[in-house]
Amino acid sequence: QRRSRAPSQVAKRKQADDSSEEEEWSPSQDKQTKGDSNSRESYVAPFRKPLTQLTNPPLCVDSNQHGHRLKNSDNQTYQALNAMSSQRRVLISGTPIQNDLLEYFSLVHFVSAGILGTAQEFKKRFELPILKGRDADASDKDRQAGEEKLKELISVVNRCLIRRTSDILSKYLPVKIEQVVCCRLTPLQSELYKRFLMQAKPVETLQEGKISVSSLSSITTLKKLCNHPALIYEKCMEGAEGFEGALDIFPAGYSLKSVEPQLSGKMLVLDYILAMTRSTTSDKVVLVSNYTQTLDLFEKLCRCRSYLYVRLDGTMSIKKRAKIVERFNTPSNPEFIFMLSSKAGGCGLNLIGANRLVMFDPDWNPANDEQAMARVWRDGQLKTCYIYRLLSTGTIEEKILQRQAHKKALSSCVVDEEQDVERHFSLGELRELFLLNEETTSDTHDKFKCRRCVNGRQVRAPPEDSDCTGDLSQWHHCSDKRGLRDRVLQASWDAAVSFVFHQRSHDDQKGLV
Repeated sequence: QRRSRAPSQVAKRKQADDSSEEEEWSPSQDKQTKGDSNSRESYVAPFRKPLTQLTNPPLCVDSNQHGHRLKNSDNQTYQALNAMSSQRRVLISGTPIQNDLLEYFSLVHFVSAGILGTAQEFKKRFELPILKGRDADASDKDRQAGEEKLKELISVVNRCLIRRTSDILSKYLPVKIEQVVCCRLTPLQSELYKRFLMQAKPVETLQEGKISVSSLSSITTLKKLCNHPALIYEKCMEGAEGFEGALDIFPAGYSLKSVEPQLSGKMLVLDYILAMTRSTTSDKVVLVSNYTQTLDLFEKLCRCRSYLYVRLDGTMSIKKRAKIVERFNTPSNPEFIFMLSSKAGGCGLNLIGANRLVMFDPDWNPANDEQAMARVWRDGQLKTCYIYRLLSTGTIEEKILQRQAHKKALSSCVVDEEQDVERHFSLGELRELFLLNEETTSDTHDKFKCRRCVNGRQVRAPPEDSDCTGDLSQWHHCSDKRGLRDRVLQASWDAAVSFVFHQRSHDDQKGLV
């Protein structure tokens, strides 16, 4: 049976549907008919052309369909656009809160100046009491005060807000199964991790209340170590701070020329996922990472396993991007893997040629991860989609996930007006970035104090109306492979998986593969 088509599928599409978001402005593009000049100029002006060069004030300022670019009222783009005289202002954003409430204030202030007062007034009146009430350790009095301020904020903002979520598109899309996969560190990773914490002492720096360049560097170093020890091997060779004498820990004869998946828990799990997908399905896979160095490792792995692949990062031109995306999406094309830098291609790309996506490392900003993971679950997709979010168990990556959950819960309360959103993490716990928990199968699940699980095993299913947009506490929790619905992940469990959270987007529909 054929499934129902989305409205955009029925309508005649332009050839470069999604690539238009990525186009750059060039002088030749303004050489159009007079009737179209104003609309084109207003489209490219905010981000592609200096505002001072506008010959005609635009009737509409369209910030390239991403209103959250104006989340910081101090940046030049915001100030330049805000200084323009306009009768109406409209911002379009799927993620009005990405990190904190001040971003939300900036967007609301842009479209309706003064409705929430000044930034300082907003912080004192709304932000501080709401955040205090959202803390897991908050008193009943603080929680009640926070709820009252939250309701007041919602009532004010609703005067200028129209909210639509992805729920309205679900009936036109196949089922998406999202899985957060906790992967054990290898003995080499664990030893390097502990040695770094002992020698570099980032914990002591934070306890003194200092967030220095050294602290930020330590975070990046640990994130790279979680990906693969190869990413910090050069620091070990240099004897950099935190890695003095670390070369002795590496296997004899170790070389950067070849990738060794067995030295990284996540890379080993990825190797199994790719092998099982290749041998048991006809699916294609998108691999996403925040680091181009990790993409280099992916390339080595693909060459070692004889997988055909394409790679898109910040070095690729806009025209070339459109061509390789179109080629990859062709069903008859033999390329099995599409490698993607989340910073270069996290937004706008339509990669429906694949229906499996691996998010190899987390970003502090949950919206960045959400955008990157949405590349395959798009209009035109016909297969069930599988999303794998890989995390190193008990490490800084789980702390980043917990930060994301905290931010998303805040957004759910303020933007989507959801009731009884869980409070899992205290501010103190969220600051414990540099603690390694080797005894757990999932530090995040431990923090939930889950009542649906007994001795780490789920005994009661999540609520029937829960889906993958909800809190992780309302997902399925698996401490072994028996509870998984994805056969590929089941077959990969023994590689290094310790725990999995999984949930689906919506119920199955007829006519889907």
